[in-house]
Amino acid sequence: MTDQNQPTALDLPMVDPLPPETQKYFDICVEKLGFVPNVLRAYAFDINKLNAFTAMYNDLMLGDSGLSKLEREMIAVVVSAINKCFYCLVAHGAAVRQLSGDPQLGEMLVMNYRVAPLDARQRAMLDFAAKMTTASTEIEEPDRQRLRDAGFTDRDIWDIANVTGFFNMSNRVASATAMAPNDEYHAQAR
Repeated sequence: MTDQNQPTALDLPMVDPLPPETQKYFDICVEKLGFVPNVLRAYAFDINKLNAFTAMYNDLMLGDSGLSKLEREMIAVVVSAINKCFYCLVAHGAAVRQLSGDPQLGEMLVMNYRVAPLDARQRAMLDFAAKMTTASTEIEEPDRQRLRDAGFTDRDIWDIANVTGFFNMSNRVASATAMAPNDEYHAQAR
């Protein structure tokens, strides 16, 4: 089992004491989730890096978008499955289970999104995210047009690309630093 106070193999200590606004953010996490996600603890060695990470995450995953929160979490899981990012598969797999109310969907997306009962919109979105993850230089106008044909606007396509890009980056950081997911994620929404 992992120790929540040791989220990475790098052993970078959190700033102590945390600035009041950071402590307030962590307190909100405890109130809403019951714990502070280890990814936040990992970034807390440098408050500027933590703030940059959380600002981007909150904008992409919680900000205004034509994509639902569930769709954004689905992208996170599919990208993380391709990249084999243990941290994000566990954390965002739990979010998919919770938001969808369907534990099987969460497991299908973790293993192979192509076996999941997806509608045409979701399939197009996840196919695009998968291609962007494995072969971004091969994306061409027909790929974007398939998204439009599935009902996405150009703004939605921007959001799909940015969520996909963010998780490709965060997967690599999590894997490279041996970031461990909080144990609590494993039991959520089962």
